[in-house]
Amino acid sequence: MKTIYSLFFGIFLLLGCNQPKERLQGETEFQRNLNSEFKDASKSPLKKKDRRDFKALDFFKVDSAYVVQAAFRSTPDEKPFKMKTTTDRLPEYVKYGEVTFNLKGESFQLNVYRDLDLMNEEGFEDYLFLPFLDDTNGDESYGGGRYIDLKIPEGNSMTIDFNTAYNPYCAYNEKYSCPIVPRENYIDVEVRAGVKAF
Repeated sequence: MKTIYSLFFGIFLLLGCNQPKERLQGETEFQRNLNSEFKDASKSPLKKKDRRDFKALDFFKVDSAYVVQAAFRSTPDEKPFKMKTTTDRLPEYVKYGEVTFNLKGESFQLNVYRDLDLMNEEGFEDYLFLPFLDDTNGDESYGGGRYIDLKIPEGNSMTIDFNTAYNPYCAYNEKYSCPIVPRENYIDVEVRAGVKAF
């Protein structure tokens, strides 16, 4: 009887006393959320072998110099086009506007896009897609460029936080189909912010 009691008590301890959860790494909520997603087998783009030892993504140090106020100009007469991807898939996008901003003492302009399929999904009605290339690509950051998620502004300005720049999923796993950054969205400056190369 004593042995059975000990056995049940042992099982109770194992089930009832969970190990303290490992604190998610990251300087900001954006970094912690991204690391959480990459750890989660149901959401992670990582291959199983990479996820097994995954602790955290490598980020540039958060820097307020890469949080910029941009002038926004909508481009309502643009025609939809099929954006090239890393596979044969050709999703339909439309150029929604242009953002102009100063970074490192220079002025730059980038296009922002809307995914015509995604805009009909709940929660994505005001989503804007900002893919960009910069002078860190292929060295400190992913060679194919990075993405930033934005929302349609109410006025003619918006904040762009390059600290939230992230890699397309195909940077981690070739099974994904990722939009290729349009060449006109290259800025001739090092954007040492956001996610680094994997």
